[in-house]
Amino acid sequence: MIKSIRLFKRRPDMSVQAFQEYWLNIHGPLVAKVPGLKRCVQSRALVQGYGKGDLLFDGIDERWFESAQVIEAVRKSPEAEAVVRDEATFLDCSRTVLMYVDVFVIKDGPVPENAVKNIEFVNRRPGMAVPAFQRYWREIHGPIAARIPVIRRYEQNHLASIAYSGASTPLYDGLAITWFDSTAEMRRGAATPEYVATRGDEANFLSPGHLPIIITREHLLPPANTP
Repeated sequence: MIKSIRLFKRRPDMSVQAFQEYWLNIHGPLVAKVPGLKRCVQSRALVQGYGKGDLLFDGIDERWFESAQVIEAVRKSPEAEAVVRDEATFLDCSRTVLMYVDVFVIKDGPVPENAVKNIEFVNRRPGMAVPAFQRYWREIHGPIAARIPVIRRYEQNHLASIAYSGASTPLYDGLAITWFDSTAEMRRGAATPEYVATRGDEANFLSPGHLPIIITREHLLPPANTP
């Protein structure tokens, strides 16, 4: 199974509410019709997150396919082309980021109903090789962060190796995705010694500075082509 992620930013003249409604009710059903799609999840930023200004992204779109070959085979299908055409209706397409990722489940817990989903945008420490970064993140840092007691589920999404074969540097090396019962539980977790240890370890493998995040809730789109 392969997972593709799209980081979305709404069109500048579109309100957050209009963007979210269009993405869910108009664009979502178009995506669900793409052949070979096994699973699709929309994660939309919480409206209260805009209280201090605009966000880096308004949400992420996660799609699962059986293989990279399936993605390539359906890329020129009428359904996939309809999805691409529709994106200009509600997105600032110049801000869209496409990532193919390898998913590592660090804490395999159930996602509670109405959970909040925290998405952190991760970059490796300058000068650190990609394999060393990915190994450290997965094998050393992951178990440290998984000890934060209020985390219900924790996945690391590592940028696939093919993304590093081009001339340009990828915008992000991965996404850390964690689920919580509520934003109140997230705040409670930030006061724990396990959280302090997690943040203290970041200098060993991450670029300096605060990790950009968006806090979301997810919506599962049932694929229209699943038997």
